[in-house]
Amino acid sequence: MGERGQTPVIWFFASMSIFLIGWELACRLLQIPPFILPPPSAVILSLWELRGLLFGQHLWATLREVALGLCVSILFGVGLALAMNFSRPVQRIVYPYIVISQTIPIIALSPIFILWFGYSLSGKIAITILFTFFPIVVGTYDGLRAADREMVDLMKTMGATRWQIFCKLQIPSALPSFFSGLKVAATYSVAGATIGEWLGASEGLGYFGRRASGNFQAPALFASVLLLSALGMLLFGLAHRAEQRFMQKSRRYQQSLRE
Repeated sequence: MGERGQTPVIWFFASMSIFLIGWELACRLLQIPPFILPPPSAVILSLWELRGLLFGQHLWATLREVALGLCVSILFGVGLALAMNFSRPVQRIVYPYIVISQTIPIIALSPIFILWFGYSLSGKIAITILFTFFPIVVGTYDGLRAADREMVDLMKTMGATRWQIFCKLQIPSALPSFFSGLKVAATYSVAGATIGEWLGASEGLGYFGRRASGNFQAPALFASVLLLSALGMLLFGLAHRAEQRFMQKSRRYQQSLRE
């Protein structure tokens, strides 16, 4: 079990090392100008030199926007999914608009949200919600509707109420779909916060990257992108860890019901 779990990690670091070495050699052998494509060593050096500014100010600003936007998306998305699950009229009215909201390019809606909410923190949170609520609400709703119909009918014949069916059958059935949507939303949240900072901000990794790009400081730009990527992977990992915890508890709960 331990060796099997370590194998993907080993392959990841091996492939990443080969990629970085190839990137470094290509930049040096082909003499690519650093303002076009800096070598990894220059990016790491820039990350170290700007560590106080990046980690002390901009990373925390982006993390705050991501965390608040993702939390609101979870509350809003799960609440909307529950409303559609319990009310057929709500589902028929709301679900088409949820789908329509994703047919419009999100990047085109972002300036409208900035116009409504301004350049303050609320504007960045609104754009992050716009990026993240769809996979959460759809994943949760589909998970609730995916409960075994035979088990639902069996529980009804045994006198179970709708609330009991929801708590004991639908919620455990919905957990895998909910966490799948949450993992997608966790990675999208970083993109949402970054776009919000591009459109107008005074701090954050997106703001820092835009300024670095305008000043042709490619190593600093790549350093901010590296942190954004690391932040997305961290959020995905936390969502995956939470999924494992809740799924273990769900399996124990379902096992106790069978016994």
